[in-house]
Amino acid sequence: MAQDQLNNLSVLGAGVLGGQIAWQSAFKGKSVIVYDLYEAGLEQCRSAQQQYADIYRQSLGASEDMIAATRERLSFTTDLATAVADADLVIEAVPEIPDVKTALYREMAGYLPERTLIATNSSTLLPSQFAEATGRPEKYCALHFANHIWASNVGEIMSHPGTAEATLAAITRFAIEIGMVPIPIKKEQNGYVLNTLFVPLANAALTLIVNGVATAETVDRTFMIANRGCKVGPCGLLDIVGMTTAYNISSHWGELNGDEQTLKNARYIKEHFLDQGKLGAQSGEGFYTYPDPSYAQADFLDVPDLSRAEELAKLAVPD
Repeated sequence: MAQDQLNNLSVLGAGVLGGQIAWQSAFKGKSVIVYDLYEAGLEQCRSAQQQYADIYRQSLGASEDMIAATRERLSFTTDLATAVADADLVIEAVPEIPDVKTALYREMAGYLPERTLIATNSSTLLPSQFAEATGRPEKYCALHFANHIWASNVGEIMSHPGTAEATLAAITRFAIEIGMVPIPIKKEQNGYVLNTLFVPLANAALTLIVNGVATAETVDRTFMIANRGCKVGPCGLLDIVGMTTAYNISSHWGELNGDEQTLKNARYIKEHFLDQGKLGAQSGEGFYTYPDPSYAQADFLDVPDLSRAEELAKLAVPD
């Protein structure tokens, strides 16, 4: 099989985005194995993909035959060797914790066929941090996706100094084959384009909330009014990304940069969400409750009725 024929995909990590990558790729005709360390993670992924089936029917006009074919192309395992044994491409989508990623790459290296390419879906970390651990740095790069992959269909492609051009070409073709718009990143950048824009926005939103300046609804309403046409604000996006990922990113960068406010934001996520089982949209509750968050209501951005003036004024009184 030529290196550019990436038909057998292994997705490592059955979290929110790993599950979306797997479903989208299977929908587009790829044979996909989803790996997770825990059976509970795989079961959560299967449950989420029931929701994706409904979304693809409603939003993309997918037929029952297309949904059935997608399911046929998907399999699940907690055995890493089995997951990657026949992979043309492995997409790593495990938590944003450097030690976790490094350990996974090192364990996987001995199981991979010689032909296999590897891509990381890391949100903010660089491929050069892990290239040597893969055992095949020339066949390794980043391919980063956005949440709600069926609508926000970008595939950010970023190399490290040792990535072969043939690898980038094959990964770019793969991205197109599964319906993504390739976003070439000219040099390594923590956060690529997407999260270089989003992470500071999300951190600013969290800071406003954590420091008692504004509520999540106020933050999102302000952002959505200032950016008419967008369907969700930064707090809603944090729910979509998931609180586990938001916590991992805030903790890592807060510690790395010695940024006490970012660490404070991470502690807030842990105490107010993770410790209470509120994982964001995937669990039905984060800043908002799902499936009908208030930011999606038709009147969320409307000028309020004059009768609410006193009620709203009280929200501006300091605690």
